[in-house]
Amino acid sequence: MAWPTAEVARMSGVTARTLRHYDEIGLLPPARIGSNGHRYYEEAQLLQLQQILVLRALDVGLPEISRILAAQVDELEALRGHHRRLLAERDRLDALAGTVSRTITELERSRMEGRPMTSINRPENLFEGIRPAQYMESLRDFPELAGAIERRTSTMSEAEIEAGHRERTAQMIRLGELLAAGTPADAEAVQAEVDAQYRALVELRAVSAEEYRAIGRSCVENEPWRAAYEAIAPGLAEYQRDAIEAYATTRLS
Repeated sequence: MAWPTAEVARMSGVTARTLRHYDEIGLLPPARIGSNGHRYYEEAQLLQLQQILVLRALDVGLPEISRILAAQVDELEALRGHHRRLLAERDRLDALAGTVSRTITELERSRMEGRPMTSINRPENLFEGIRPAQYMESLRDFPELAGAIERRTSTMSEAEIEAGHRERTAQMIRLGELLAAGTPADAEAVQAEVDAQYRALVELRAVSAEEYRAIGRSCVENEPWRAAYEAIAPGLAEYQRDAIEAYATTRLS
């Protein structure tokens, strides 16, 4: 049995445009193309599409997915591997839910007692379970930078990617601690953190002062990004934005 593009899009939730793109890059060619020019997919292609979507849900980039699909020998064993990763992702999300729950409890207690939240947990505690899937989503307004990051991560191991996520988390935590201590956004300690962030970006591609300011504004305006900061400390998104603005003004302009 064969299904046309429109039916596959309906079943999978993937747009017809995405399916065409997958065909164009050789990731998911259709089983055949009819005399009318329409693409048709059979069971093998649907199973492959399932694998692609599972890997995308696990934040695997398209170049890496292509390599995984090309290298796999046994389809059933590949699915078992995906299943293991999904279970690990479920456990990560459970840990994240617990982390957010603990933060809510601490915030509620501090407000009830009429005091600021002064104890920012360490990354392994406050951000336990977070390997921000929202990080790439937060860069949707900066496609060239997002593309550079995706190209870099496609050549990295899972351990290297995880280390990068944890370092970004640690940077956010350090800013949260400076915020809690009442350190101004343009203070040297804060600007040193922002400088490290900026240098990490320019290792990938040049970033102008105005683009960096726009990235800072996105910390507040982009909801997934803002949520990541606010999960650490209320007001941290605005603090990061203001710190970037100060950095761009004093060091990049």
